[in-house]
Amino acid sequence: MKAIQVSQVGGPEALALVELPVPVPKPNEAVVQIKAAGVNFIDVYYREGRYPAPLPFTIGQEGAGEIVAVGSDVTSVQPGDRVAYTGVMGSYAEYASVPADRLVKIPDQIDFNQAAASMLQGMTAHYLSHSTYLLQNGETALIHAAAGGVGQLLVQMAKRLGARVIATAGSADKAQIARDAGADECIVYTQEDFESETRRLTGGRGVDVVYDGVGKATFDKGLNVLRPRGYMVLFGGASGAVPPFDLLELTHKGSLFLTRPTLVHYIGTREELEQRSGDVLQMITSGELKIRIHKAYPLTEARQAHRDLEGRATSGKLLLVP
Repeated sequence: MKAIQVSQVGGPEALALVELPVPVPKPNEAVVQIKAAGVNFIDVYYREGRYPAPLPFTIGQEGAGEIVAVGSDVTSVQPGDRVAYTGVMGSYAEYASVPADRLVKIPDQIDFNQAAASMLQGMTAHYLSHSTYLLQNGETALIHAAAGGVGQLLVQMAKRLGARVIATAGSADKAQIARDAGADECIVYTQEDFESETRRLTGGRGVDVVYDGVGKATFDKGLNVLRPRGYMVLFGGASGAVPPFDLLELTHKGSLFLTRPTLVHYIGTREELEQRSGDVLQMITSGELKIRIHKAYPLTEARQAHRDLEGRATSGKLLLVP
């Protein structure tokens, strides 16, 4: 089978197309023929070595496809089932062997591209808005990179919960995408200072929560737009990692809360995985949640997909299709 492997960490050129044997499932695993794989910033972090993994490794954390074989202990799924997953390395490939308890079945109304596009980013938007900081009706959230994959879904979920959304985006076109997703206000940060604009839009009060997947470029000003005892939810670093930070600053800025969550801790049990993925898939099926797929690349174009993602030239989900 064809797969994208990293044998030495680095830039997009570290992604090499290789031939590997089709995996054989362990007793607790199922082999999935990958129909679509999600491209995410966590893949960039592994490729760069920011998140370490034993070399060489087949990259990719998210996929959807059809089961073609199961291990001897597996009873929850069977060959022919349509499934999706996230949080298991190896999805940039034609086949992947995945622990059966990490697989969720896809409703008939959802195709493989939609399923692959919704697992990591959909459940990320869900835990951010429903668990890390449970948005309440009437509260105000600032959502950075609101035209991105997570951003668009987070805007939609925040509005579904009754929140006011102030979004940021890097261009007028991206601002329109954020508005189309439901944002009440959108600040084009390349033209306006988001700190002063957010203060103006909230009458000086500040927002209840900042959802920040950008990191280094937005973090400091993000703290400045929070109300006293507001929440900074830092869930990514698209612009780079936030430098070391003196926690005493949280006191000076209003006894703020700061958290750096990640999805794996919000789908740690089978029960929570089923509940969270089920909510997301149901929202898609009902039409309450719209998945925007920016582009589906052939598996052989993994390097270009990473370049486009890192260049922040995208607005929506990127997929690789074997």
